[in-house]
Amino acid sequence: MSFFNKIIDKAKHSTSHQQSQQQQQQQQQQQQQQQQQQQQALRQETHWNADTSSVKSNAASTNQYQVTPSSSTNGLMSPPASASVKVEVTPKSEPSDETTRMSLDNPDRDQLMNTSSSHESLRANAARQPTTPILQQPPMPRREARPVSTYTAVFNDQDIIHQRQNRPKLRLADFHMLRTLGTGSFGRVHLVQSRVNARYYAIKVLKKSEVLRLKQVEHTNNEKHILESVAHPFLVNMWGTFQDSVNLYMVMDYVPGGELFSVLRRSHRFPDHVAKFYAAEVVLAIEYLHSKDMIYRDLKPENLLLDAQGHIKITDFGFAKHVPDVTWTLCGTPDYLAPEIIQSKAYGKAVDWWSLGVLIYEMLAGCPPFYDDDHMKLYEKILEGKIRWPQYFDAQAKDLLKRLLARDLSKRYGNLKGGSEDIKRHPWFQGVDFTRILTRRMRAPYVPTIRGEGDASHFDRYPESNEQYGVYDSSDPYRHFFPDF
Repeated sequence: MSFFNKIIDKAKHSTSHQQSQQQQQQQQQQQQQQQQQQQQALRQETHWNADTSSVKSNAASTNQYQVTPSSSTNGLMSPPASASVKVEVTPKSEPSDETTRMSLDNPDRDQLMNTSSSHESLRANAARQPTTPILQQPPMPRREARPVSTYTAVFNDQDIIHQRQNRPKLRLADFHMLRTLGTGSFGRVHLVQSRVNARYYAIKVLKKSEVLRLKQVEHTNNEKHILESVAHPFLVNMWGTFQDSVNLYMVMDYVPGGELFSVLRRSHRFPDHVAKFYAAEVVLAIEYLHSKDMIYRDLKPENLLLDAQGHIKITDFGFAKHVPDVTWTLCGTPDYLAPEIIQSKAYGKAVDWWSLGVLIYEMLAGCPPFYDDDHMKLYEKILEGKIRWPQYFDAQAKDLLKRLLARDLSKRYGNLKGGSEDIKRHPWFQGVDFTRILTRRMRAPYVPTIRGEGDASHFDRYPESNEQYGVYDSSDPYRHFFPDF
């Protein structure tokens, strides 16, 4: 090869090398730009997630611990206007290694509602008022739906239940009474601190004579038997019971964050992904109860308490019942009653999935799908089944609700061959990892402000009772009605 040819080849090689370096520099610049964009998006998302201060500290005025004739677990019931009803039917006439952030970003959250009003008046206002559009939410990470392990496959609930049952029998002397959290027709709920372990609990005190007078003996015994046989992250725990000659005592978890109902009313309605988070936790809790042949029959925002981390605890098991097959009792909250209950037909677990549909609708719309001040007209609307669908409803949410609110039991989701898996695999829940939900590794969209253990700022103040507890008389005329307490 001549000298000149070598020079030409060397020049060509140099030019090619320079072009290669330029291409590498361009690729590096593109990668840097992509990283900067991702960091900027992350900063925006973090700022968006952090902006929930206006809904973190105003849950104090809702009666989470109000006891009524139909109340039960932890004494948690709604005020009279949305209270549950119970009628016996006659033949002509119920964190983690990685957390996913979810935000309650709602332009209506600063428009606080009057929480001193009754729950029914709040529902009525919500049903009549137009809703304000919600800003577009950042997309959630999407994962393919897959079969999910049940609670009993992740945790050994029987071990937890046995540990509770093997604890020493509790006594009134084990607790220091602090303040009243709620009152009702036949009892009250107290915040207490254990003299044994210094932890805080809620003790529901039920006056035996009033329980008998109001014909709540079966419900009270039912509640005790069911709560002592369940253990789940999203159900309130009962740690023990005891009685004296005058009262029954039920020692429950103290759940300091207040009702989901209060958060919903302040927010007016939830963004789609926030409703999805709470709905997912409810699905897992109801699925667990059904696996033990128990139906809940009183699902509503008032009965969903928030713990210190913002996760739900289902409470008030006064209408819960062990039902291997079907039952006929008319009970529940009017807005949430399934058609088969209203029609006095035999019913089973499917009524809880109907109530789930009503709950999801109310979280997304700010009001239930069926409402009327007149309960008879309300029942007519439920049986008619016509639902108004807001334009802002997600198409997949609407599809799931149509399947949950199906009057035909042979078409209602949760009641089909696939059971609760049909619900969890629905496209609306796409991207929700139910295993991470179950193990509480998903960050809650709203975390209540709790100023230390025993903080009761989310509860109303009530006059303290002068009634003396711990009276024991050998001639107790009521003990045989409550042999297991």
